[in-house]
Amino acid sequence: MLRHPTFLIVVLGFLNALTPFTIDLYLPAFPQIAADLDVAVSRMSLSVSVYFIGFALGQVIYGPLLDRFGRQRPIYAGLAIYILATLGCMTTTSFEGLLVFRFISALGGSAASVGAVALVRDHVPADRAARAFAMLMLVLSVSPLLAPSIGSVIATAASWRAIFAALAALAIIDLALVVFAIPRTYSPDPSVSLRLAPIMRTFRDALAQPQFRIYTLAGSLSFAGLFVFVSGSPAVFMDGFGVGPGGFGAIFAILAGGMILGGQLNHLLLRYFPSELVFRRALLIQVLSGAAFLLLSLTFQLGKWETVALLFAFLHCAGITYPNAAALALKPFTKNIGSASSLLGFLQLGFGAVAAALVGVLDLTGPLPMAFVMAICSATGWVILMTSAHATNEANAGERASG
Repeated sequence: MLRHPTFLIVVLGFLNALTPFTIDLYLPAFPQIAADLDVAVSRMSLSVSVYFIGFALGQVIYGPLLDRFGRQRPIYAGLAIYILATLGCMTTTSFEGLLVFRFISALGGSAASVGAVALVRDHVPADRAARAFAMLMLVLSVSPLLAPSIGSVIATAASWRAIFAALAALAIIDLALVVFAIPRTYSPDPSVSLRLAPIMRTFRDALAQPQFRIYTLAGSLSFAGLFVFVSGSPAVFMDGFGVGPGGFGAIFAILAGGMILGGQLNHLLLRYFPSELVFRRALLIQVLSGAAFLLLSLTFQLGKWETVALLFAFLHCAGITYPNAAALALKPFTKNIGSASSLLGFLQLGFGAVAAALVGVLDLTGPLPMAFVMAICSATGWVILMTSAHATNEANAGERASG
């Protein structure tokens, strides 16, 4: 393991940032794409949901591959698929074609994210993993800070198709980083089976690990609020509040800044408090923020900046819960880390995709759909964490009494 992994974490952050750039870069171009492909702007949210679904499935696919064949080769293959599919998005002439290529690009691009998480555990000791994930989150958070503004500039100066050309170029840069900047320290494990039944047993065994199950479920529900925001914010701010592409990019940057500040605060807190305590307190504050957002959405006519402030508070907490949940969930594993990290990513994306889809099907107006789903997700995560912790404490007490 590396003694000074900062450079490696930055490189892995760029690798992990491919997906948020893929999601966020084209959001300001929704009206332009919708007009060109002759669909309603509201239907463009399907292209986000489709990407989430493909990305979640890709998490399951690449985990066993990363354990069986090593880290580099599956990442090479995934990035190659991503590049070809993204070029397909650039050249498509139909909305249906865009959805198909977005789904395929998600399947390929997920290799970068699963690989980045597994590589952190390969190179960073378990007791320093939470800080490493916090640094990863910092680099990751820069992408939504920059992506919508960059996408707005590209769409205005050229067209929405140039946005996908830029994404393909970013993937080529990531491929070069994997080739030249990431050391090969993990030895492929030929004993890892690629047959469905053994793979499912590996996932079942991971879920049977109490710490993995608790922090994966609670952390995924906490992090689902980010997906709710990404899928619902164009309709709330651009359609509901009449914000233009440039203004939307600025608002997106402000809210991404909330996550960045959360990640930096988490880095500081971990110097003085254990990761479990930081996660529990941050999730509780997020629950209170979500409840306040929902209550105010129901009782007041929230304006643009009130909505921004409430979203900022909620996403700030997500910047703290995400790295701690990932580190705590993967801490028990010394083998099959790739499979465990892929299951972690699958569940995070799966919960996020369901939450994002729920926002679209709710027959509600304004920020209320986002507030409702965010509040439900965070509260459910808190209930899982507290219920599981209580059950674990009782089991431990029983074992001590019987001993």
